[in-house]
Amino acid sequence: MLYVVESTAPLAAEALDRLTWLFGGATLLDTPALKGFFVGTRRELVTPWSTNAVEIVRNMNIPTVTRIEEFSEVSGPDASFDPMLQALYEGIDATVFDTHITAAPIEHITDLRAYNDAHGLALSDEEISYLEGLSERLGRPLTDSELFGFSQVNSEHCRHKIFGGTFVLDGEEEERSLFSMIKDTSAANPNHLVSAYKDNVAFIDGPSDLEQFAPATGDKPDFFVRKSIDSVLSLKAETHNFPTTVEPFNGAATGTGGEIRDRMAGGRASVPLAGTAVYVTRLPPHGSRSPLGAAQRCPPLALPDAPSDPHEGIQWCERLRE
Repeated sequence: MLYVVESTAPLAAEALDRLTWLFGGATLLDTPALKGFFVGTRRELVTPWSTNAVEIVRNMNIPTVTRIEEFSEVSGPDASFDPMLQALYEGIDATVFDTHITAAPIEHITDLRAYNDAHGLALSDEEISYLEGLSERLGRPLTDSELFGFSQVNSEHCRHKIFGGTFVLDGEEEERSLFSMIKDTSAANPNHLVSAYKDNVAFIDGPSDLEQFAPATGDKPDFFVRKSIDSVLSLKAETHNFPTTVEPFNGAATGTGGEIRDRMAGGRASVPLAGTAVYVTRLPPHGSRSPLGAAQRCPPLALPDAPSDPHEGIQWCERLRE
């Protein structure tokens, strides 16, 4: 394992000793460059691991470190790696993190429909008409960043436009949305429900008269004391199937992190004890580097005689298509 450390100034001997301790006894390679083939993160992608590592190093009073990444030496140019997150490097030197990328100038978009199609913003005709009217009211074309921002903020993931939208079936407008019908269950049978559809998470009654061992106050450092409390339990569902398909590890991690965040933000703040996250996705064909390969090649079927092993399952799907 090779740790590459980026610093804005030369590191003193004391700082190097601390890094040696932090990296489990790793020694400094006193050379300006390394020969061979290495696999590591893409130079333009700062990993979450690096962000955490840099924070730890700065808490160790080494403020000049700006990035730390892990690299692995491989046998040659045919080594296997994930091209979405990683890159193959022939040799490593001080320029390993240099991207040579400059910020593109702001682009003013005059043809919103063509730009929508070219960049996959998934804006509907109604949304494009609204944006065209907004552009006229502002007296200027909208910028590329404004369009990208609108496409995300107004997306189904943020707004739930389909679940909360108006449905017209056979020319007749339905009285209720899908979301209002979903809420019927808790309205008709609230049982032990404390709160739902109005916070980051839902809450139900939990065990009463629990003994909690926690700080006496939450607004400053304090002694731990025993308290008798009545509890509520949070319920949360997180939707991250597509990000998990595109990038299994970080896609699932951000979904799980979002679940924890929402639980902690519920009510007057909560204490996360345990959470569950289930993602439904498809594996790419064995040996394929395409994250969407399985979705393109395997039919959306779930038959009882399908093999349980993922790699055998992909081959089974291929035979089924033939």
